[in-house]
Amino acid sequence: MKKLKTTPENSFSALRLAAGLAVSVGVSLAGLATVQAQVPETVAARLGADLTPVGAEKAGNADGTIPAWTGGLSAPPAGLGYQRGQHYKDPFKSDPVLFTITGQNLGEHSDKLTEGQKSMLSTYPSYKMNVYKSRRTCALPNKTYQQLRRNATIGTLAPDGNGIEGAVLASPFPIPNSPLEIVWNHSLRYRAYKIAANTVNAVPTRGGDYTPIVAAVDTIIAYSNPSVQRTEELDNTSVYILIHTTAPARAAGSVTLVHETLNQIKGVRKAWQYSPGTRRVRRAPNISYDNPGTNTDGLSTSDSFDMYNGAPDRYDWSVNGKFEKYIPYNSYKIGGSDLEYDDIIKPLHPNQDLLRYELHRIWQIEANLKAGARHLYSRRVMGLDEDSWGISTTSLYDGRGELWRSQERWAITAYDFPLCSAVGGVVYDPNAGRYLIAGLVNQEETTNYDAQELSIERYTPGAMKRISGR
Repeated sequence: MKKLKTTPENSFSALRLAAGLAVSVGVSLAGLATVQAQVPETVAARLGADLTPVGAEKAGNADGTIPAWTGGLSAPPAGLGYQRGQHYKDPFKSDPVLFTITGQNLGEHSDKLTEGQKSMLSTYPSYKMNVYKSRRTCALPNKTYQQLRRNATIGTLAPDGNGIEGAVLASPFPIPNSPLEIVWNHSLRYRAYKIAANTVNAVPTRGGDYTPIVAAVDTIIAYSNPSVQRTEELDNTSVYILIHTTAPARAAGSVTLVHETLNQIKGVRKAWQYSPGTRRVRRAPNISYDNPGTNTDGLSTSDSFDMYNGAPDRYDWSVNGKFEKYIPYNSYKIGGSDLEYDDIIKPLHPNQDLLRYELHRIWQIEANLKAGARHLYSRRVMGLDEDSWGISTTSLYDGRGELWRSQERWAITAYDFPLCSAVGGVVYDPNAGRYLIAGLVNQEETTNYDAQELSIERYTPGAMKRISGR
């Protein structure tokens, strides 16, 4: 399929046809400065009809290997014995493995694998992918579905494409018109309003030795504040993040504060760091783009946090199409509280017997570095789960155009809210024989997606030393 880029000659109807939506509204792009993303009410009415409320195809695929979406997992399953505050129990632990993909049989499945997955299967004989029955469990609160319908008719790209206007709470473009709208659907997908998490990162050596990096990550997503009606009320700030590292001892007490802006060209991301060694708070403008990510040991970039974040201005974006791929899904097993980190973290890659892969439809988008722009990654190919707009897989290429790294996000549905979330993820660098595993919560307190105790007054440079305690 021909790639559709953010260029003036593309039209709304052409992109929708490429995405399988086949809607013609008789409007042509005259460049990003005149993009109007709102769709007519007759088109928005498809949400909840032949499309899910999020904008995915409600029907399954032709051979039934991908089922129809019937509402997702919107409440704790009966008989599971789950109570809010516990780690999520696996509703599908009795599902058998349908088949296993290895380096020996990857050719039989290559059309449903990402380039990053193929690289891992080809590089490591111990790497495998256990494939299970596909279950479309992703679900969101009804109020979010209502806002998505509203967003479809009011959301627009900012004139330069580096921000959005109008929409709030959830993905701004459930029926998208351009590649950049799909990027923003990921960046602004509904993830709850106030979130408190204690997470563990690790970067094992080739031999599997690692030191856990433990941090309290407290997030207020202002964009998803239920009292906000329009983007313009947010003063260009969408997310507030505090990362307080508590272990190992050499890093304990360091604090990172980020105020994420909606339009980083209009107003750049604001960031600060507190070091207990100097006992000083410093501005940190380098927490962006391809600078090293916090607590990643240089194995990931700042804009790879949450698979991708930040200003999209250094790339030209295109849509490759919609494809059926094996992606991590319903990853309850690897998120279980019965696991020690040693059970998960192994040499060269995590314990693949703990991971579940399913066949799902993904939007595949591509970012190619603009002429004259600088970034470690010259090309990024991303697969977005159609049911959540969350990026599930990414293949990352170096300046020579060679595959360098890849990412996976381990999706679950937090069925008591409900919420399409995750229990961690991984960045692979097979050339170095290393990987970053991030966001584990197995032996920590369960993530609180309703952390009403978080107060915006705490997200200031002046509070960082007090938060550190050192």
